[in-house]
Amino acid sequence: MPTPLSHTWTEFHERISAGEQHLRELPAQRGVWNIDVTHPALVLGSRQQESLLNTQQCALDGIDIVRRRSGGGVVYLAPSEQVWIDVVIPRGDALWSDDVAQASWWLGETWQSALGSLGVTDLDVHRDSVHSDAWGELLCFAGVGPGEVISARGDKRAKVVGISQRRTRDYARFQCTIYMKWNPHHLAHYFASLPGAIDEVIPRVVTIDADASTIVETFVAHLPR
Repeated sequence: MPTPLSHTWTEFHERISAGEQHLRELPAQRGVWNIDVTHPALVLGSRQQESLLNTQQCALDGIDIVRRRSGGGVVYLAPSEQVWIDVVIPRGDALWSDDVAQASWWLGETWQSALGSLGVTDLDVHRDSVHSDAWGELLCFAGVGPGEVISARGDKRAKVVGISQRRTRDYARFQCTIYMKWNPHHLAHYFASLPGAIDEVIPRVVTIDADASTIVETFVAHLPR
């Protein structure tokens, strides 16, 4: 059941497969969808081919193969290993931006503030164009795009919050992911090939040592009203 947050937001908490959630059309209203996935899944970006994956190994291990309608690299999802939140903004909302590149900046700022209140410091919102290489083309969290939150300690920059965006004529849907567990060695054998040694990816991702419900509640409390 949806939970009213205020006169501007409604929160939904769903336990659902990644494939089902990605296929759903959501209401064109301010909404926060907190998703608990029921099965492990590898989610392909809209322009990625299934041939990137070792589909036989995925089938043997019960890994769902899902395609989302937004671009970017593969995202791995598993029960209790990440926070996944879909945020919906209707067209014409005060938070709406016609500039696709800038449309998620406010969301990154909200995450930056929320995580800062949980003691996660040295965060920055990426406001430039997509920064990617072969790893970033393959894995979402190996590159960085506009609005995403990164850890900026010295010259080392790693992704904390991944954000993908899908826009329709009625709304913008921002899909946010934060990892609480990240083990790329576990993922390596689900790909047909890799652009290098999997150890290269480890320092590109920052996990958050906090309870998922605490992260979600804190994010919701920091949303613009």
